[in-house]
Amino acid sequence: MHAVVLRFDLHVPASRSLKDKRAAIRPIVDGLRHRFKVSVAEIDHQDRWQRASVAVALVAPSAGRLDELVDAIDRFVAHAPDIELLDTETAWLEPA
Repeated sequence: MHAVVLRFDLHVPASRSLKDKRAAIRPIVDGLRHRFKVSVAEIDHQDRWQRASVAVALVAPSAGRLDELVDAIDRFVAHAPDIELLDTETAWLEPA
């Protein structure tokens, strides 16, 4: 078993309210869930208008497949409209 958790720190420059921020973040969260079938949650900065942190958890049968998914998810988030990707953290679970 191979698993990884990704954390994306995002900036939403056009946001002037929490409603604006959620409108920009929601397509990313929903898109990741539906396109990649992964677990996704907004995990930090819920009370800030222009910041968000989103975590993604993935499990795959091989390290190669996991690498492919991580790359595709990175590209998906980096190219999302109306947001700026500030930082990405990756935590790998070592197989037993």
